[in-house]
Amino acid sequence: MKATQPLAVAVSALSLMSCMATGATGQAPATAPGVLIFAAASLQTALDELAPAMERTTGRRVRTSYAASSALARQIESGAPADLFISADLDWMDYLAARKLIRAESRINLVGNELVLVRSQGRNVSVKIGQGFPLAASLGTERLALADPSAVPAGRYAQAALTTLGVWASVAHKLAPAENVRAALMLVSRGEAPLGIVYRTDALADRGVVIVDAFPANTHPAIVYPAALTTSATSESARVLEFLRGAAAQAVFARQGFVALPDFGVRRE
Repeated sequence: MKATQPLAVAVSALSLMSCMATGATGQAPATAPGVLIFAAASLQTALDELAPAMERTTGRRVRTSYAASSALARQIESGAPADLFISADLDWMDYLAARKLIRAESRINLVGNELVLVRSQGRNVSVKIGQGFPLAASLGTERLALADPSAVPAGRYAQAALTTLGVWASVAHKLAPAENVRAALMLVSRGEAPLGIVYRTDALADRGVVIVDAFPANTHPAIVYPAALTTSATSESARVLEFLRGAAAQAVFARQGFVALPDFGVRRE
């Protein structure tokens, strides 16, 4: 137990830092001008780059709050004044749809992603992902960083992949679960965990990590980012969503490693 305490503290500290840095509490004043986007943490690099163009498109300020999809969905359910929600999986969008908190006619599948195993730059770890691959042996006495599989999409995808490959049971007691995928990435980037499972886009955004291998797409559910306007969305929000569907935004997503859905085999809604 004592060996795991410093890492648990690190995860907690990173979660707090992430919330402070991104405004992930979602508690912006309801009267604030512009468009408020609630987006999965793995979208941060892309949406930050696209923010100026979104503001030119609408003529209004665009603010973005990043966190785990689960946390954002629950904040919207509690009355947080988001205009646009972009989830990292279908389930949390379905969660809001079932509660009639999104405009169903606005819902689209925006982009896709891939799941990868990463190591920190300072670690010499080499392993090929496959059925029964020696992930536990590669970790030794250390832990595997990943988003919390009990609620966060990236963690759920990771658990599904490891279960399909027959290695989940061997590493389930060696996890360093983080509040979101970017917090898991940070644990690896800082060398606090030797290996982690994140999206390809996260790995490409951080020079402190190296992609060891990619998980086959058939080992986990397709990674899809649905987007929809909330029922309280402002009129300008629809223009933001339309911009994100357009060629200019899709080019940015593609450059950062996201997968265009027409080539990903997932039908747009």
